[in-house]
Amino acid sequence: MASIAMFPLGSVLFPHMPLALRVFEERYLVMMSRILADQPAEFGVVLIESGREAAGSEQQRRFAHGTVAQVTELGETDGMLAVVARGERRIEVVEWLADDPHPEAVVRELPELEWDPALAPLREKAELVVRRTIARASEFVELPWDADIALSDDPVASAWQLAGIAPLTALDQVKLLGSRTLQELLTRLVELTHDAGEVLTAAWTAGDSLDAELAGLAGTGQTAPGAEPGEAADGGPHDDTDDRDDSEENHT
Repeated sequence: MASIAMFPLGSVLFPHMPLALRVFEERYLVMMSRILADQPAEFGVVLIESGREAAGSEQQRRFAHGTVAQVTELGETDGMLAVVARGERRIEVVEWLADDPHPEAVVRELPELEWDPALAPLREKAELVVRRTIARASEFVELPWDADIALSDDPVASAWQLAGIAPLTALDQVKLLGSRTLQELLTRLVELTHDAGEVLTAAWTAGDSLDAELAGLAGTGQTAPGAEPGEAADGGPHDDTDDRDDSEENHT
């Protein structure tokens, strides 16, 4: 176990998925300056369960499972620090420490998922379901990725990427992040994506409710594999201080 700087977000970061952030809140600028002193420069990402974090005035409730993000690029945009990172390994929060001034936690690393060639048909099924659902959803709403987007040749990495691009809610994504085996991840991914497709169909039939239903499914808040650096899945990098209430996802 070890302590690590933490960046709670309104979205889930998966291993092998990129993340774009725009940082201007002082405590997260301090965090970045600290982690950049070491290489590799890393911080943890967890999903905000509820509550808000406005300049540290209120403690968030946060999910325990998260992902270590490794900084790959730095820049500046509109006077803010632009950070591009990549999801690496999964972690579980053991204890939250006092903010100093940014969030920090003691975490333990979760085991890497292992590939078994016998899972090849299930992985192929998961890819088919995810791609078909994306293609279906794109008929109703603009998505940040295409149904034919390229994935990693590594079967474990591609499984996480499929989880990252599937049009699922953040709560569904957290369920996937906590998978104990690759078979569990792929099985859950097929089931949850199939259910999401059913929601899309129901929303399309309902007409007026379509936009609301799609908003919860499409807004994953991550960059897709192959996206240009700094290009977030919601059309722009995440802003670190715009998360003023529970309804505003993809920021912290």
